[in-house]
Amino acid sequence: MNKFATFLTMAKHKLILEDDYSFELIGICSSNADYRLTWGINKALAISLEKDKDLEIVVKKEAVHHYSFYSFYDEIEHIEYYLIKNISNHYRRLIPEKDQIDYFLMLKNNFTLEINDILTSLKGIDSILTAFVFNPDELKSKANLIF
Repeated sequence: MNKFATFLTMAKHKLILEDDYSFELIGICSSNADYRLTWGINKALAISLEKDKDLEIVVKKEAVHHYSFYSFYDEIEHIEYYLIKNISNHYRRLIPEKDQIDYFLMLKNNFTLEINDILTSLKGIDSILTAFVFNPDELKSKANLIF
């Protein structure tokens, strides 16, 4: 058999990648600006969320949408925190089915903190009207939360 025939008989392998939605998600209702909300969250949770590069999402036949984005990595507990504004610079919702939510707080690799304790701390912040825990798998637009 020549090299060409050997190439044709090789097995094909398919790589299937699945998105990972194993994170905790809290929806926050607040009419305050993101920097003011971030200050309150940092104080209440004893973390240091910092402004990061905006989350960009390109929609066909529309402009590039920029969503305000803050992040913090807890080096002791190895928890990643992300605060994302639900509305872009062009007034498009990141998660349209949750149009009453102004911000999302995402926690990745949280194996030590109780989500209800975090929720209680958030609800104690003056600039937060209310906060809810969401299961990311139940969101239709959950792919927008993968970055």
